[in-house]
Amino acid sequence: MSDSDTRDRPDALRTPIVAVLGHVDHGKTSLLDKIRGSAVSEGEAGAITQHIGATAVPLDTISGIAGSLVDPDDFDLPGLLFIDTPGHHSFSTLRSRGGALADIAVLVVDVNDGFQPQTEEAIDILKRTGTPFIVAANKIDTTPGWNPQEGEPIQASYEAQSDRARSRLDENLYEIIGQLSDAGFSADLYWRVQDFQGNIGVVPVSAVTGEGVPDLLTVLMGLSQRYMKDQMAIDVEGPGAGTVLEVKDEKGFGTTLDVVMYDGTIREGDEVVVGGMGDPIVTEVRALLQPKPLAEIRTEKRFDRVDSVAAAAGVKIAAPDLDDAMAGAPVRVVRDRERALVVADVESELAEIEVETEEEGVVVKADTLGSLEAMANALVEAEVPILRAEVGDVAPRDVAVASTAAEAEHQVILGFNVDVLSNAEAEVEETDVRLFRDDVIYQLVEDYEAFVEERQRAQQETVLDKIIRPARFQILPDHVFRQNNPAVVGVEVLSGTLKNNTYVGRFDGNEFERLGQLSGIQKNSEDVSEARAGERVSVAIDGPTVGRQIDEGDELWVDLPEKHAKILEQELDGEIPADELEALQGFLDNHRRRDPFWGK
Repeated sequence: MSDSDTRDRPDALRTPIVAVLGHVDHGKTSLLDKIRGSAVSEGEAGAITQHIGATAVPLDTISGIAGSLVDPDDFDLPGLLFIDTPGHHSFSTLRSRGGALADIAVLVVDVNDGFQPQTEEAIDILKRTGTPFIVAANKIDTTPGWNPQEGEPIQASYEAQSDRARSRLDENLYEIIGQLSDAGFSADLYWRVQDFQGNIGVVPVSAVTGEGVPDLLTVLMGLSQRYMKDQMAIDVEGPGAGTVLEVKDEKGFGTTLDVVMYDGTIREGDEVVVGGMGDPIVTEVRALLQPKPLAEIRTEKRFDRVDSVAAAAGVKIAAPDLDDAMAGAPVRVVRDRERALVVADVESELAEIEVETEEEGVVVKADTLGSLEAMANALVEAEVPILRAEVGDVAPRDVAVASTAAEAEHQVILGFNVDVLSNAEAEVEETDVRLFRDDVIYQLVEDYEAFVEERQRAQQETVLDKIIRPARFQILPDHVFRQNNPAVVGVEVLSGTLKNNTYVGRFDGNEFERLGQLSGIQKNSEDVSEARAGERVSVAIDGPTVGRQIDEGDELWVDLPEKHAKILEQELDGEIPADELEALQGFLDNHRRRDPFWGK
């Protein structure tokens, strides 16, 4: 639907906005290219409109591709507007007054690979935004033995396959349906779904052969018409509302915004309010740009200048003072409203996506507001505190902020899909700040958690080296080599680790009596620093005399200071072997018969 079609009817139905999400290499772009290409081959080249960041496919074109599956007379909606999102985090950025900007989404999953990390992330974002979606199970043409049926609806194509090919495809499709179930969604092949509000439809497709593409377009049109028609009613003449897809430098225009308009109209000369890094930006539209038709895109002048653009559409806005605008931020036309009210509206929408920060934590940088929000959610889930979270590349001030963290594990910058400015890189090398970068959020969080774990392990090993270890040992019969100064006796270590220079003693009822200090351990006539459970060694004990304070057969213990016992029980129990735990428990039990709170 062109702008002129809607301008005469203030209450028009806008085009539903469709986002295409999925793991890298699963075929998102190929699928969109196929839909565009199919339209061209149907002789509808002029009907497909290439917007900024979006592609409008009118109803007649959809009917041409879908054939008998779509009768234009059954639909009031003008077609579909596909957003060309660079990634699913951009999708989470795209919001309209608190909800997802996309009315419906297509989750593209490679039928052979199933769910991958970015698929999981896309599912999380769809759940969080409550966006209805369908699954395009792509690459069915790679099924062994597949006999391609160019551009055919999936059921006709499926019937033309051998039993073996069908069986292989079924196996893969049910694997995806199972993975959706694991993610909390009831799903089935789309033609078996009775209630699309309670179940996810899975559409097998091939972005290469076009098989299943008619079905995909049919399901998208059908769901939009059936469940979203009321949401599509807009006042075309009203002040425009949209969301920034990208902030770009454009030759001859300076900093421009690629925007998807989802309500009203924007005109050249309009005063607009745009969400920025600091306060909202108030500026005036100097030019509205649309790409030239597909056939002319290679010419030097890539854009046509237009007077106005009505929703739903993608448009490039040229205006002054846009340097601090943010991807994902709202754009509002002021028109006949009070500017202060529009500014307040933009501020409150930005406040919805502000990340909660704490006084101690990591620094987070991301490419868009949506990625920032997704990163923050993942870190909150992993119980990682955030000190500062901002959109943009890693700059020297981020390094300065990270270096002030009290905890070494918080002297960290996590960068999602961002670059590092060269002077910031130099500063990272000169400080103790650790920089982690990735374009998969789960990977970034996992890398950070592995770093923290490694640090904690190293710290625990250091603590363990300094802490007295528990041990229980027994003086062996007929193994007294010297009675005193020091007493030298043969012992067997029953549990734990017996170390040189530790104090030892025994329990007399519930009271512990310290007897002396180990001044030497020998094994096979060689001096050693420690003996482990099960070993027999001779030990020298300064203090007691055999036959008075100690005797053959006596059970002795290493004297654990209460503070050490507490650390071992509460913090290091996973770091010491089972026999040491046993010795520790025995030592604690004896003490706690006298004082139930000892070592707690």
